[in-house]
Amino acid sequence: MARYTGADCKRCRREKQKLFLKGSKCESAKCPIEIRPYPPGEHGRGRTKDSEYLLQKREKQKCARIYGVLEKQFRGYYSEANRKQGKTGENLLRILETRLDNVVYRAGFAKSRDHARQLVRHGHILVNGRKTDIPSARVAVNDIIEVRESSRNMTPFQVAQAEAGERTVPAWLEAIPSKLRILVHSLPERPAIDTQVQEQLIVELYSK
Repeated sequence: MARYTGADCKRCRREKQKLFLKGSKCESAKCPIEIRPYPPGEHGRGRTKDSEYLLQKREKQKCARIYGVLEKQFRGYYSEANRKQGKTGENLLRILETRLDNVVYRAGFAKSRDHARQLVRHGHILVNGRKTDIPSARVAVNDIIEVRESSRNMTPFQVAQAEAGERTVPAWLEAIPSKLRILVHSLPERPAIDTQVQEQLIVELYSK
C-alpha cells in the first residue's frame, strides 16, 4: 500500500503550523517548526501572497497530512462524503475521524496517527473481538475496540495506561485504559472534532 515516507516535520513547516505528526516531539522545544517557522526550501521565507486556489489546495493538503491519507484515497473519501446527506465538509471529517487508526490515536493508545497505524497493521487491535489490521477500517456506533490479550504487555500499551488522562478523549468515544478498551458511543459531530481545518475550502476546491 502506498504511503508517505518523507520527513514529517517538513510537512508541518510547509503548512506553517503543527500537525502533530511526531507525537511527543511536537510538544518539545526540539520541534523544527519552533526553530524554523517558515516553509522548507530555498525560497521558504520569500513566498508571495497565496492565491485563492492555493489556499484551498493547502487546506486539502493539510487535512490529508493530518490524517495520513494520500490523494487518491482522500478524493474517494470526498466523493463518499458528497453523496451523503448533510454538509459535505462535515461528512468528510466524520469519515476521517472514524478511521480505526484515528480512533486508536484519539483514545490515547498511540502517540501519533502514524504510531496508531503501525499498531493496527501489526494486528494488535481487535474490533468487536476480531483482529482488524486495516488502519482505514471504519468504526461504527456501539463498536468495541480493544488491544489483543497477547499484546497488552507491550511497551506502547503500558505507556498508554501509565499516561491515561493526559490527553482529552473526544466525547463520542470512551477510553477505558485499565482494560485497554475503547467504546464508540456515537459518530462525531463537527463541534466535537478539534482538527484545525477549514473544510469549506476543501469543498470549494473539489467543486470546481
